[in-house]
This record gives sequence, C-alpha cells and structure tokens, in this order.
Amino acid sequence: MTDSVYVGNAGEDAALDRGWLLGHFKDASDPRHSEDVEIKWGVHPKGDERAHWVTGEQRTTLQVLVSGRFRVELPGRSVVLARQGDYVVWGRGVDHSWYAEEDAVVLTVRWPSVPGYAVDAGNGSGAPSAGS
Repeated sequence: MTDSVYVGNAGEDAALDRGWLLGHFKDASDPRHSEDVEIKWGVHPKGDERAHWVTGEQRTTLQVLVSGRFRVELPGRSVVLARQGDYVVWGRGVDHSWYAEEDAVVLTVRWPSVPGYAVDAGNGSGAPSAGS
C-alpha cells in the first residue's frame, strides 16, 4: 500500500513548512502526520536567532547538530553544539531559545506532538511554524 509511504528530501520539504517534516500539523491523510512526535530539519544562517524564548513547554526535545555551530539557551546555561553529532535533550517545562553562531543545520525531534500550539511567530509558545 503506497498511501502510507512518503519519500522526500529534508532540505526541500522543510522549506515548505518552516522546517517541519513530521507532526500533528500535517494533514491526517499524509504519512508524515503524527501525534506522537515532531521532526524538524532546521536550516539556520549565521546570526539567525529565536525572537522569543519558548515558555511553558509541554514536550521533550532532542536537537542534533548536522553541520555548523548552534547555541541553545536554557535557563542558567548555554549549550554550544559545535561538532557534527553534538546534541542536547531537555524535558517538559524547560524554557529555551537558540542562536546560530555559524550557518547551521539542526535536526529537532519533539515528543509528543501537541495540538493547540498557536501558529504565531511572536507568541513564544514553540509552535511548529514559529521556527522553534
């Protein structure tokens, strides 16, 4: 059954939905629809930063550096992802922000995929289309 298979390119597909490849926000008929997990292929030019801290986070997050140099700001500490494969994980309730110290590609995995996050880049909620 081919309806449950999707083949794509992360760089091309990510450009269509602000980096997000998989999650509850994809159409229910799309194999990339998931209420369990969200995946983002984030391409960030040097100097790119999150406009507002994400607060009230209800998901666990894993970020893995694919290329470049990327800084994740967490309460009381900064984590710099500098070597390919460096990663950071934080749990529910941990606020965060980020900054691309160099051109960077970062793979983000979040779980669960929580409906109800507003699609508003300035709300600080961590909405899938808000660039978090």
